[in-house]
Amino acid sequence: MKSSAAVALTGTSSAWRVHLKLLGMAALWGASWPAGRVLAQALPPMTAASWRFGMALVMLAAWLHWRGGLGRLGALSARQWLGLAVAGTFGVFGYALFFMLGLAHVPAGRAALVVTTNPVVTTLLAAWWFGERLNRRIAAGMAIATAGALVVIAHGRPWTLLAGGIGLGELLLLGCVATWVGYTLIGKRLLTGIDPLTTTAVTAGIGLVLLLSSALLFEGPQALAAPMHAMASVWVAMAFLAAGATVLAYAWYFEGVSALGAGAASAYITLVPIFGVLFAALLLGERIDTQMALGGCLAVGGLGVMNLARRPSA
Repeated sequence: MKSSAAVALTGTSSAWRVHLKLLGMAALWGASWPAGRVLAQALPPMTAASWRFGMALVMLAAWLHWRGGLGRLGALSARQWLGLAVAGTFGVFGYALFFMLGLAHVPAGRAALVVTTNPVVTTLLAAWWFGERLNRRIAAGMAIATAGALVVIAHGRPWTLLAGGIGLGELLLLGCVATWVGYTLIGKRLLTGIDPLTTTAVTAGIGLVLLLSSALLFEGPQALAAPMHAMASVWVAMAFLAAGATVLAYAWYFEGVSALGAGAASAYITLVPIFGVLFAALLLGERIDTQMALGGCLAVGGLGVMNLARRPSA
């Protein structure tokens, strides 16, 4: 039999692996912004999103089959299928479209900081609609994070927002916020009883159908075939978004939720904009100006306060 010390050491090692995977998840999601920027500048937005989720769906379907989940699709209720359809429309089709359109106008680092408002808006609406917990510390964190995001969106001059001082790219990125919040809240209401892997795979498939249809209708078959003639860097970015930012990052996130709980795992998402800015600077040579640094520190600090405030007291 193993000694108690050996068991404790094994448990500690396993916990460290989980934390490292969650750190990797945050890095992968952060790196998705510069990768998306590469695609947005090389391909039409719906075409780029279609190829990304097409590649991801193949991998997700294989993963779901390996986990024995394909057979469970027939057991889903009509309400659950409705929830998956709406979630796929918002969380995949809508988010991917605004993601690509926004990155065509806004540098990747700035874009990653703009969407730090995601958890703020989600928390506010969840407290209003579902009566979720909202205390003073969470509210303070939300205020700090929102102030930071406004500094980034308005290029260091938040007072200009009242005079229309916000660009098209920032408006499109706020569409990312709206669609992701809708996806999250719809999931809470309609996707009860569906495991995360099934939800991710099915919503990716539904979103892909909508993306492909839109690409054919608005961009045409010739545009949809454009990746076949793209540079190697475009294919690397697309493969990374499909395999790294979609499949592997979700796998590590699910493992973290299972091992540590949803609250502890989701706290790592606070690091995503930091990695987004760093990778944009390292890979694309984007400049980190004073306004971005200040707004980013405020946004990430506010998210950290929110996550700490959600943890139950000892």
